[in-house]
Formats: sequence, C-alpha cells, structure tokens
Amino acid sequence: MDLNKLDLAIIALYLVGITLFGLRFRKRHRSLRDYFLAGRDIPWWAIALSIVAAETSTLTIISIPGLAYDTNLTFLQVVMGYIVGRIVICAVLLPHYFRGDLYTAYELIERRFGHGLRSLTAGLFLLTRAAAEGVRVYAVSIVVSIALGTGEVASIAIITVLTLIYTFEGGLAAVIWTDVVQTAIYVGGTLVGLVTILHLVPGGWTAIRAAAASAGKLQVFDFRPNFWLPYTLWAGVIGGTAFITASHGTDQLIVQRLLAARGQKQSAVALLSSGVAILFQFALFLIVGVMLWAFYRVPSAHFGTADRIYPTFIVSQMPHGISGLLIAAILAAAMSNLSAALNSLSSSTIMDFVLRLRPETDERVRMQLSRLATFFWALVLFGLAVLALQKVGRVVEVGLQIASVAYGALLGVFLLGVLTKKANQRGAMVGMLFGFGMELYLWRMHVPWTWWVVTGTVVTFAIGYAVSWLGPE
Repeated sequence: MDLNKLDLAIIALYLVGITLFGLRFRKRHRSLRDYFLAGRDIPWWAIALSIVAAETSTLTIISIPGLAYDTNLTFLQVVMGYIVGRIVICAVLLPHYFRGDLYTAYELIERRFGHGLRSLTAGLFLLTRAAAEGVRVYAVSIVVSIALGTGEVASIAIITVLTLIYTFEGGLAAVIWTDVVQTAIYVGGTLVGLVTILHLVPGGWTAIRAAAASAGKLQVFDFRPNFWLPYTLWAGVIGGTAFITASHGTDQLIVQRLLAARGQKQSAVALLSSGVAILFQFALFLIVGVMLWAFYRVPSAHFGTADRIYPTFIVSQMPHGISGLLIAAILAAAMSNLSAALNSLSSSTIMDFVLRLRPETDERVRMQLSRLATFFWALVLFGLAVLALQKVGRVVEVGLQIASVAYGALLGVFLLGVLTKKANQRGAMVGMLFGFGMELYLWRMHVPWTWWVVTGTVVTFAIGYAVSWLGPE
C-alpha cells in the first residue's frame, strides 16, 4: 500500500501550515536580542518542549526503532545518564550563564580565559555541529524518498528551503514556538503508530511481550563489565552523563534556549523537565522498534538498513490518513531540529566572530548579517547532507559519534573555567587540543562512542590544568 491523496494532503497541509505559523513571528524582533534570544521572554514549558525537539531529529524517530529492532532496550541506560547530566548542568554551569548578558556559550569562555580560546571553542562548535546536522538532514531523505518517491537530493532541498523560510524571518521565537507544535505532532503521531501496530500484530501486546521477552528484546539493564560494549549500565550512565553535560552545557544549540528563559530558575526547570520528557520519548521509540520486530520477524537486512524499517512500515502497512500523519510527524522532528541548528550556527557566527571584528556595526546591519548567516548555513547543511548520501552506518549512532568527537574537549575547557582559578588560556588550549586528539584516536580505534566524551573531558582537564600550573601566563 502506498500513500494516497489523503496522505499527501495531510503532509502538504502540515508543511504549508508550519511554515506560515513560523512566519507569524517575523515582525517581533527589532534587535539581536529579539532575533537570537526571543527577548528572553519565553516560558519554561515552551523552552522544555523546544529542548526536547532540538534533541530529537529524524535520526531519533527512524533510527532508534531500528536499533531496538536489531538489539533491545539497553539504550535507555544512556538516557538515564542524560537525566544525571542535566542535574550537573543546573548545579555547575547554569549559574555562570546568568551572570551577565550572554548571547552564546562561548562568551563565558572569553570572560574567563580570553579572545583566543573563545574563537577556538566557537569554531569547534561550528564545525562539529554542521557535520552532525548534515547527517541529520540526510536522514530526512530516507523518509521522504520512501514516502513520496522523490529523489533524495530533492527531498533534502524541500525540507531545507521550507525550514529556512521561517527561521530566516522569525528568529529564535519562531524556532521555539514551532518546536512546541512539532513536538506535539511527532509524539502524538508516534502514539497513534504504536496503537496501530498493536492492532496489526495477532494477539496484541500480550503476544508481542511474550515473543520479545523470549528473544531478550525487553532487556533494559546490562551489568557486564565489558569496555567494548556501548550500551552497558556503566557506559550508558557515565557516557550519557558526560555527553549530555557537554551537549546541553557547552553546545550553543541548547545553551541558546536556556539563555532565552525569563531567569535562571525557569531555565533550570525547563532543562530538568525536558529530561523526564526525553526518557518517555526514547522509551516510546524503542518500544515501537520491538513491536516492529514482533510484526516482521525478519532480519533488518531485508529492508536494506534498520533505518528504513519504520518508514517502510508506515507507508506499506498503516491505514491511509494515519500514514500521512506519521510522515508529517517525522518531518516535524526534522524541521524543528534543522531550524534549531540554523539559528544556533547563525548566532555563534555573528556574536563570536563577526561582531568581534566589527563591534561598531549598527543594529540594522547586524540584523541583515544575522539573516545572511542563517542563509549561508542552510546552504552548508544542504551540501553536507548531499555528501552524506554516501553509505553510512546506523544514522543515529553516526550523528552521536560526530557530536561526541568534540564534546569532551569543549566540556573539559568549560570545567577548567568554572571549577579552577589556576587554569589559564594557554593551558586550556593545549588541554583542548590533546582532548580532541584523544577523541579522534578513540574513534579510529573503534572504542564505543559512549566513552569518548568522558575520556576527552578528563584528558582536556588534566593536561590543561597541568600546563597552566607549570607555565603560568
């Protein structure tokens, strides 16, 4: 069964509707504070949902079910670390972000160390965020090409252009409020999909649970002390904690949202509540994968890759109308994540580089440059997504690996800044380079990605502190 006119109408209605909704915010910004921080007047619950949306991409929706299809529920151990990491951020990093009028995470580094390290950390963010986002945008083409039969490049172009329109005009306010709508759409759509699978499997949940339990698909905890397994309790909680402390505490994609809150307390509430939502969401996607396994009972290679299983099921098995809703839900996650990336890349480019070179620029020109930066990064991400059409592995793990390879170095530098007084810029730079090199080495040696961030953080912090102590500036 393919999509019919009703499905296509639902998808078209969503694409047009969300774009027009985002454009409603185009007249609300008169300054960079409005464009990049939404006037710092966003309620905590909207920021929480926006964080969830920014943390969720097409990678999550199509690849996490594929991961459960091939394995089990042990990925939830990593998500438990995600919650612990949020607590660490609220206690250690968040207070520093609300001391002063900051626009980006890397202004904190300049305040503590100097211009050079701010440029280095911001530049590393731009490179790794763009690379990771390119893979995420590529994942959109998997869904759209299966659902609509369009070419992969055309699929990427459609989503990129529509997302650019409202991000270019509406700034962070448009990004956050469209995130709220899109979160409701993709979570609601996934719940509808779950109920539909239940009705398609003979015997319903009872049969699914019995089959999954006998095959070990419902295993959540893995206590084996095996360093080479990515999803044990130790790797999951420790690695997940380090990963989320870095991604939500040093990555402009999330820090920008935290800075848009009405105060530190609301920012903390938003971050912690998003953790609860993320745990529910990942559990939902993993359960969908287990249910798909119970429905098909064939190796994932039968579909080409595990990432194609859920989109194929939606198009071929779902009733008309529901299949259109679910494709729209997956596109919602893709657009929310892409809009977040465009605005954060633009804000770091302007605030961390352009305005440092041209501080006398008036507000009107600043706004024009900000929009141009948004357009520039849209072109870059489109190009990277096209390059990612070359065969990659399971896309959610590729995306996490690309992000992880720099997070340890970034987190180590931030911890040097907020936890020590002895560390200086030279020491932090040396430590950061060693930490980044260590993470590249771990990638090359095929060490599980869950250990990269914590290892890079320890190396960066230790060497940075030692060099600062031995060679004071």
